[in-house]
Amino acid sequence: MKYKSVFDIIGPIMIGPSSSHTAGAARIGRVARSLFARQPKWAEIRLYGSFAKTYRGHGTDVAIVGGILDFDTFDERIIDSLTIAKTAGMEINFHEEDAIPNHPNTAKVRIGDENGELELVGISIGGGKIEIIELNGFQLKLSGNHPAILVSHNDKFGTIASVSNTLAKYEINIGHMEVSRKDVGQQALMTIEVDQNIDDAILNEIEKLPNVIKVTKIVD
Repeated sequence: MKYKSVFDIIGPIMIGPSSSHTAGAARIGRVARSLFARQPKWAEIRLYGSFAKTYRGHGTDVAIVGGILDFDTFDERIIDSLTIAKTAGMEINFHEEDAIPNHPNTAKVRIGDENGELELVGISIGGGKIEIIELNGFQLKLSGNHPAILVSHNDKFGTIASVSNTLAKYEINIGHMEVSRKDVGQQALMTIEVDQNIDDAILNEIEKLPNVIKVTKIVD
């Protein structure tokens, strides 16, 4: 089998030349797209550490934009993602940051349109795996390797229990869960990774619970 370029598939779910700099970067971009739930009109991408130094040579730029376009890590269109984004009218800006991050492969992705915007910070930890460590100012830990729901809610007694009880009612197993809040009694964010995709009807039920503001899902 012949490969046309270094960006061809080298494994079942990854693109080259570096799983950390390309496959991981694509997954960071795709999580941002999944959470935004539509194609944005613009994207501002800030790269830190190793990402900032090698993003052009290692394809980090095309990978992140490909993810924002909702291309999977093995999608050959990633190679041309910058051109595809431009043709679609998406404005893309990259910034090389000098600040020293906690992890060398760090990207801050801010996307938006006339109806809103979203900002997340993701790290590529190797082998195509990632962690989302910040979302719209909330600290979290989201792997992107499993189906997950993000529950934005008011920090009130009983809210976490009511969400957990709803998932238990439908026999949905929680693999990882954590809560981040900016201050006591203010808005908070539940990050819940589960073992299977959740039907929209269940998400709608959770969204109607007291003190729940919004529920967003990430499909594996």
